[in-house]
Amino acid sequence: MVDMKVQQLMSRKPEYLEASATIGEAVARMGDQNRGFTPIADREKLVGVVTDRDIALRGLAKGKTADDPISSVMSRQPRYCYEDDDIKDVLQNMQDQGVQRLLVMNNSRNKDFIGVVSLADIAEACNEPEWAGRIVNCCRHYS
Repeated sequence: MVDMKVQQLMSRKPEYLEASATIGEAVARMGDQNRGFTPIADREKLVGVVTDRDIALRGLAKGKTADDPISSVMSRQPRYCYEDDDIKDVLQNMQDQGVQRLLVMNNSRNKDFIGVVSLADIAEACNEPEWAGRIVNCCRHYS
């Protein structure tokens, strides 16, 4: 794990939904991909991310339906890291922010969205005991 970079572990650019999509379409996409989130774009430019938690708390709990726009429940300032960030720093960032995944941007001036790195990605690559404890501590935010 020493000196491992995000680009070595990340999932490459997952499919995203257009901002004009509905909550129902987002739920279907997340189900099809077996993921609890989906990035949201407007004409291929990343504008947000929606998680199953966003849909539950900002959507269903507030009376929204499957036909409401996904933009009404998405997070407009998604948390992200860069492809050349150290995994140690990213794991600390996840723990500090209480998130399970970060979007990955490239290092160009445009900060293009290129993928996602998750606790699961880090855990899969990890075989050192000290890291296992850090991942467990990070996961405590979600139980």
